[in-house]
Amino acid sequence: MGSFRIEGGHRLQGEITPQGAKNEALQILCAVLLTSEPVTVHNIPDIVDVNKLIAILEDLGVKIQKKGKGSYTFRSDDINMDYLQSDAFKADGRSLRGSIMLVGPLLARFGQGYIPKPGGDKIGRRRLDTHFEGFIKLGASFRYNKEEHFYGVEAKKLKGTDMLLDEASVTGTANIVMAAVLAEGTTTIYNAACEPYLQQLCKMLNRMGARITGVGSNLLTIEGVESLGGTEHRMLPDMIEIGSWIGLAAMTQSELTIKDVSWDDLGLIPTTFRKLGITLERRDDDIHIPAHTDGYEIQNYIDGSILTIADAPWPGLTPDLLSILLVVATQARGEVLIHQKMFESRLFFVDKLLDMGAKVILCDPHRATVIGHNFQSTLKATTMVSPDIRAGVSLLIAALSAKGTSTIHNIEQIDRGYEAIDTRLQAIGARITRV
Repeated sequence: MGSFRIEGGHRLQGEITPQGAKNEALQILCAVLLTSEPVTVHNIPDIVDVNKLIAILEDLGVKIQKKGKGSYTFRSDDINMDYLQSDAFKADGRSLRGSIMLVGPLLARFGQGYIPKPGGDKIGRRRLDTHFEGFIKLGASFRYNKEEHFYGVEAKKLKGTDMLLDEASVTGTANIVMAAVLAEGTTTIYNAACEPYLQQLCKMLNRMGARITGVGSNLLTIEGVESLGGTEHRMLPDMIEIGSWIGLAAMTQSELTIKDVSWDDLGLIPTTFRKLGITLERRDDDIHIPAHTDGYEIQNYIDGSILTIADAPWPGLTPDLLSILLVVATQARGEVLIHQKMFESRLFFVDKLLDMGAKVILCDPHRATVIGHNFQSTLKATTMVSPDIRAGVSLLIAALSAKGTSTIHNIEQIDRGYEAIDTRLQAIGARITRV
């Protein structure tokens, strides 16, 4: 188990460029299975979860050629479907939640898709019903091996249909879209997720020859086609990493510039940080955060009541940033209620902030009230364990703002979602060492 040793209490300075989007990469890489022609993808982040998926694709028989940093060409013209029944796949697929999105394209092109129950962050229940209910509505038969926790869907030919999703699941929508593009007839998906990364997937599929309309809305219409061709695609910057660097700048009272953020795809993220009193300046496609040497003050509602920050399906606020926003609020002037609606275990890292001296009341598994210190008392350095990707980075930000030396164990969780985070932070002056 790896660790970070962090000497906190130092201001940072400079520019940082966000990596390619992790959540987009997991969708796009699965989509290469939909065609036998080459698909070239740029700005792929070099992180554990993405590299695991690339390794699974290679074991499936996908020919992979690295073109340069973050750029790969994939060709799925000789797929080994027997690998899906192997013990190796059952182990590899179980270690990566994003592997669930292999099922849709495999089902569409080869008539069968299998997956072990995926793992991932321990942040609460993340059910798979939406995925498989969608496949069943498209005409697939479903089976589940309870002993091995192994799922399977099979169909001679998928047929388009109308469906209303029971939740606006991003991965569920992506999986169903990838299955429907090669189905016979027309499919409509209502209550579809519409995140920028899903829009990116739909745009890429359309360039490959798919016929998807309604992109960016919660009603997608997909006219099935016989086959798809190759294409070239560039992934967006990772909005969660962008939010992480905004929070880091505020907590360490540092002047930072975040480069090439794709402002138009950030949704409510800049607005939400501004509600916490953080100044963000738009400079072309960059975000400049000045040093908040006088702190930052949380805005109450117009009637004076306490601000609530809650997650919601896009275009609402992404749940992946609530841990960061909670940590940032610990040094604000004022109070805020953080309401994590989607996952019931994601706020449990708060006990580690309490050890550092933060004033946080955990109301229940979904809600926490934060009373800001206004930098009148700094957080205390401590030793802690990273429970998941986002909480791990939140604790890292807290440690960089704290006086003294902190240690974070289980940093493999952080490496799953953030590329070379220690060396990139060192480049802007952070005192962080990988042990």
